[in-house]
Amino acid sequence: MVSPGAVSTRELTSDSLWDPDLIARYNLAGPRYTSYPTAAQFRDDVSEAQWREALAASNEISAPLSLYFHIPFCDTVCYYCACNKIITANRQRASDYLVFLQREIALQAAAVNPERIVRQLHWGGGTPTYISDSEMQALMTTIRGQFRLAPDDEGEFSIEIHPGGMATDRIRHLRELGFNRLSMGVQDFDPEVQQAVNRFNSAEEVAALVAAIRASGFKSLSMDLIYGLPLQSERSFARTLEQVIRLQPDRLSLFNYAHMPQLFKTQRQIDERQLPAAGVKMAILQQSIDRLLHEGYEYIGMDHFARPGDELALAQMQGTLHRNFQGYSTHKDCDLLAFGVSAINALGNNHFQNFKDEPSYTAAIKAGRLPLAKRITLSRDDAIRKAVINELICNFALDYGVIEQQFGIRFADYFSAELTRLPLLAADGLLAMSYGGITVLPAGRLLVRRICMEFDAYIDSSQLSGNRFSRII
Repeated sequence: MVSPGAVSTRELTSDSLWDPDLIARYNLAGPRYTSYPTAAQFRDDVSEAQWREALAASNEISAPLSLYFHIPFCDTVCYYCACNKIITANRQRASDYLVFLQREIALQAAAVNPERIVRQLHWGGGTPTYISDSEMQALMTTIRGQFRLAPDDEGEFSIEIHPGGMATDRIRHLRELGFNRLSMGVQDFDPEVQQAVNRFNSAEEVAALVAAIRASGFKSLSMDLIYGLPLQSERSFARTLEQVIRLQPDRLSLFNYAHMPQLFKTQRQIDERQLPAAGVKMAILQQSIDRLLHEGYEYIGMDHFARPGDELALAQMQGTLHRNFQGYSTHKDCDLLAFGVSAINALGNNHFQNFKDEPSYTAAIKAGRLPLAKRITLSRDDAIRKAVINELICNFALDYGVIEQQFGIRFADYFSAELTRLPLLAADGLLAMSYGGITVLPAGRLLVRRICMEFDAYIDSSQLSGNRFSRII
């Protein structure tokens, strides 16, 4: 039988992870699997009655809750950004939005069993710290008034910050509000790269913030870098990575910049002639993986690294790592309630997405309705495939018996077509198959999305390239 974490991340080397021939062959476009089915499968036929029915069923089970709050505002645009955002210098616009956000919180919370405990909370954006300290205080007061948050030593309460121009005294304020984890978008320290993407934060600014974070008693600090940005080189990115490593973040993400100007209008401001060649981009990633493994970080998967004692690494070791709309999560048993434009709820096998544009969002709330735009109810087949994909992408292993016991199927019969295709991936060294399950081999870890795609009922061979998804690496 296959057990989660069958190949310890501590045994990995960049040489075992990195196979240039396999990367060239399998580095196609594909979903990131923050959900299955992906948001592309959501439907427009949504009603508040469906949401209330799903929440009632969720209340009956009474699982812990995860809360997500989308604050989409930024004062300047980062050219690479593909997030749902509103660029404005008019702070009043954000103040007006917060009024409606708090109304939505009240609308959803009124239907939630008040005994349910919130074990995870996250503010994302945009730039959540765009709003003032007093507005953050008011929003957190509303949240605490409507939901039962776990104690600080039991819950994970995080917020994303943009370090550029942020005063260090705001860090203490965030800790006093109850946040115990910070996620910081660094992206790159090279001045020329920053100029090319209109994103500015110096190494000195970030170091001062990190000192304040450590002094304020935050439990965890995560930093994001992006490889593939214009004017990046192996040497320049290595300098950035060394500066980041000296700051010792608990988690580090190396995101692949996917240049898709046909989908994201702000990316049209990037000079494509300045983008690094594919070979340079891959070299940046390879050297970065090598450096991080040498430094003692564990490769969690899908661009994510963590120090061995971090909760993310511990969750993977224990087989409890989860993946949801915010990425990897340590709280596998939570239902997700989400608030704000474009936010997505996940209640059991039901997902609901809010309107993506502010006018439609606010109009619904003005009318006393939840701002629901799309939804999907997972079929039994969706639920089975979601479980399989989650095991592969989180634990790099799949025990057939776990899926059989959970869903009452015989894996070899249910996935007979998939199991006839997987030997091709096994022959190439991406995975190993046994009677009891699948283990993703080191060379397959970087390409685990491609393995997951074999179990994706919504993708066929004609969709493995093109511009719908970003490339795997």
